[in-house]
Amino acid sequence: MPILHFHLAEGRHSDAQIGALLLQASQAYAQVLDSPIERVRVFAQMYRPQHVAVAGALVSEGQAPAPFFEFLVLEGRPLEPCQRLLTVFTDLIVETLGVERSAVRGICKPVPPALWGIAGTPASVVRSSEIQARAAAASA
Repeated sequence: MPILHFHLAEGRHSDAQIGALLLQASQAYAQVLDSPIERVRVFAQMYRPQHVAVAGALVSEGQAPAPFFEFLVLEGRPLEPCQRLLTVFTDLIVETLGVERSAVRGICKPVPPALWGIAGTPASVVRSSEIQARAAAASA
């Protein structure tokens, strides 16, 4: 289930920087969630600078880019790893892309397991034992 999207303005970072961000974020995501790396998906969505406004000004007109990221987790994950990922992904953007920390924004979106599909089957069915174990640990 681990899915992560970085939203970035085109032409502000090299392909090597973006590639490093994707690979490092993949590893961090798997590590923090204790998830097999095979489940992790990370994307960089690029936007033309004239299609990005930050603080009321277009990036194409000189405004500094302000990356945004969003990641999905199955509902029932403890709060601590989700909050840690907010910090980890922000750190990676700052270190890899050289962006000012104060400009970075991110969000964690929990998804009900019954509404997430894995090979066409709800995660609530495919991963029922994992979900039950997480729920039991969270209530303990």
